[in-house]
Amino acid sequence: MFKKTLPFFIKVITPLHAGSGQDLGIVDLPIQRERHTSFPKIEASGLKGSIREVFDGLKDDKEKMKELKEKYPDIELTKLEQAISLLFGPENTDNAHAGALGFTDARILLFPVKSAKGVFAWITCPKVLERFRQDMALAKENADYKIPDKLEDGECLVSENSILVVNNAVILEEYAFQVSDQKIAKDLASELVKRTKIDPRQLLVLSDNDFTDFVNLSTEVITRTRIDNETGTVESGALFTEEYLPSETVLYSIALASPIFSRDKGIFRRDGRSEEELVLEFWNDNMPDVMQIGGNATIGKGLVEIIKGGSNEDSK
Repeated sequence: MFKKTLPFFIKVITPLHAGSGQDLGIVDLPIQRERHTSFPKIEASGLKGSIREVFDGLKDDKEKMKELKEKYPDIELTKLEQAISLLFGPENTDNAHAGALGFTDARILLFPVKSAKGVFAWITCPKVLERFRQDMALAKENADYKIPDKLEDGECLVSENSILVVNNAVILEEYAFQVSDQKIAKDLASELVKRTKIDPRQLLVLSDNDFTDFVNLSTEVITRTRIDNETGTVESGALFTEEYLPSETVLYSIALASPIFSRDKGIFRRDGRSEEELVLEFWNDNMPDVMQIGGNATIGKGLVEIIKGGSNEDSK
């Protein structure tokens, strides 16, 4: 049973492909999506695997090992490997026990769309914001801010001092959205800025339907080929399309910590502090600010910024 939680945010730096396998639709290799909403997501299993890969690399990072030794004087290579196994679960099934650290699927929060003014807008919608508030409440985070009322299709809410407005409208791609007299609540804008480091002047709330259309139709779709080295031409059947979440997309997930599922607690046994607290602290201290998630790492895809920490002091 998970006893400690901490939300974190994923801001896409280079286009990200968390794939769902081959598809018979227009795009050969689409991204992962929620079945009931079609909103983009990153499966918890893929997210956890990417994070584990980062932690597996700690033992090769001399500076990081030096930092770890300052906090855990008795840590060494075998102790670190044990700690990673206790956190994420053992890779060897002969010594099977569950890992003490879990993650939720990474859900969409803000999606970037090209704007006629202000370069681009970060769009969201009441459905996404309400779900975000519910998830933060489940994580025992402060989430007391006003969610906008339902909007009509073709209508939008802008923040104070918005840089997106042209003649009382916002033009996204080739579509014009009428600016509502209502503004995005200051407490909501402040909450999103604090957690995601966005520019509030580019924040935009659309109707649920309009948001759904953009996250389905405005992702990046790249056509790729494979060249035959002997002929210098495209190999037969080697033309395919891949879908990516665009740069500047913001998602969120929640890290979930439980007591250690092993008799040997390793570095997570300390007087006066719970195991789940130590698990979450170890994860939070050693998560990098930038990491890679998803496919095509060798061509620079999937670099993301990790924005850690919650507003609830008890969760830190």
